[in-house]
Amino acid sequence: MPAIKVADFAYPRMEAPDLDQMEEFLTHFGLVRAERTPDALYMRGADSHHHLHVTHKAGTKFIGFAYHAADEDDLKRIARLPGASGIETLNEPGGGKRVRLTEPNGYQIEVIAGMQAVTPIKVERDLVNTGSDPHRRAGRVMRLAKSPTTLQRIGHGVLSTPRVKETVAWFRETLGMIRSDDVYAGDRDNVIGAFSRLDRGADYVDHHVLFCVHNEKTGLNHVSYEAQDIDAVFQDHEHIKKLGKYEHMWGIGRHLLGSQVYDYWEDPWGRVHERWADTDRLNAANGGNLVSAEEGFQSQWGERPPEKFIGRASP
Repeated sequence: MPAIKVADFAYPRMEAPDLDQMEEFLTHFGLVRAERTPDALYMRGADSHHHLHVTHKAGTKFIGFAYHAADEDDLKRIARLPGASGIETLNEPGGGKRVRLTEPNGYQIEVIAGMQAVTPIKVERDLVNTGSDPHRRAGRVMRLAKSPTTLQRIGHGVLSTPRVKETVAWFRETLGMIRSDDVYAGDRDNVIGAFSRLDRGADYVDHHVLFCVHNEKTGLNHVSYEAQDIDAVFQDHEHIKKLGKYEHMWGIGRHLLGSQVYDYWEDPWGRVHERWADTDRLNAANGGNLVSAEEGFQSQWGERPPEKFIGRASP
């Protein structure tokens, strides 16, 4: 049995030497300032979470990921694990309490409870007519709002690591994640990538909240956010591209595993951030799969991932 079953992804925590530049990038990317202090930036989406991204003014280090606990009782349980910090009060915007852990690659994992909720941001979007449902927008013309379109929420994080099996086992045994797809190369025991999702029983969740992928280097591969719809992915791709300030990493395409329509961009220090729409959603009864790298690491449409993406590991 896992120590607990985390309820949701909360945020990545990282550093940047210039908070103005980081806020500018994240604003164009589709996040909204929640709060800012002299030494930290907190950005939110359209949902009710106080923030979905934390940046501290410092270097360029990736600090770790945070996850929401189901309740404070889960904090008490996980605080008893070897190496856990004990329950701490979060002395930063959004508040709440947390327990800090260290995963096998040395990154900080926070399990939090009691973060302040905020009023959701209403993002107006037009309905899309389809071949089988051609009158969803009958009598109305589509006029998309100006970019950037506010992102809805956080989706998943991806760790590059030479210790895939050990890392995956830690997240599944400690935080209660379950297998969606493990990806092997050659021998079926040679797992080089693992997609894990939340276990919320009968409730449906994203195909994955964490992906661990083999790399000789250790670091953040990317962090990922849900856009309002596929139009927002394409529309805001053009918006960011026209700025001429940021490196495009990969996309647009549609993944096979997870099925998201994706678009990847680098922040000013090379940390990759993904915008996506339309993921597969599964519950605990859907189980998990073991698939080959030839089958799993491809897109249903769009270009193959470039080497700079496959090898990305921001320490």
